[in-house]
Amino acid sequence: MRTLTYLVATTLDGYIAEPDGGDPTGSLFTPGPDYLEHLIAHHPETLPAAARAALGVTDPGTRFDTVLEGRRSYQNGLDAGITNAYPHLRHLVFSRTLGTSPDPDVEVIATDPVEKVKQLKAEPGRGIWLVGGGELAGVLYQEIDELVLKVNPVTTLSGIPLFAGKVTSQRRFTLTDHMTLDSGVAIHTYLATENRDDKECLVCERQ
Repeated sequence: MRTLTYLVATTLDGYIAEPDGGDPTGSLFTPGPDYLEHLIAHHPETLPAAARAALGVTDPGTRFDTVLEGRRSYQNGLDAGITNAYPHLRHLVFSRTLGTSPDPDVEVIATDPVEKVKQLKAEPGRGIWLVGGGELAGVLYQEIDELVLKVNPVTTLSGIPLFAGKVTSQRRFTLTDHMTLDSGVAIHTYLATENRDDKECLVCERQ
């Protein structure tokens, strides 16, 4: 079965965007050369098409073939004149207000996100990437199998949290990988405990 990975940049205090919900790249988060090198090496498919073209990236990647996005996150691209930032992936946007898709290759889903993700997981294919935002992550909270947090050395004290909305239940995750780039960005990978394979658990190996 396919898995859902929430791979996202965050501040030290757990925010993925500033209060206005605008694109945090270049303001809240400032990608350095080592950060881009890491993405190119490990997650090339998560780079937007414009960045892939500018950097000469042609690697299709091996982790994901589908990207999920919330309405507010998608709007940031629309405001910049971009109707599909990830044409190299199957692109789904969850919205009950967007109506007709602005791009023929972007699927607008107005039905229950949880049920849609369960359907996607049962289909053949590679992993599913949840790019944002916090509200969609909150709705899909129980369906997230893996967290990849790109923790930036900055605090904002307010903004869009990793999980927004009425998320009340506790979940536990196991650290499976971590590294810190020279620029100070720490990349932590966690697997949902209920899906943990002890052979892949770095924490377990240290005990």
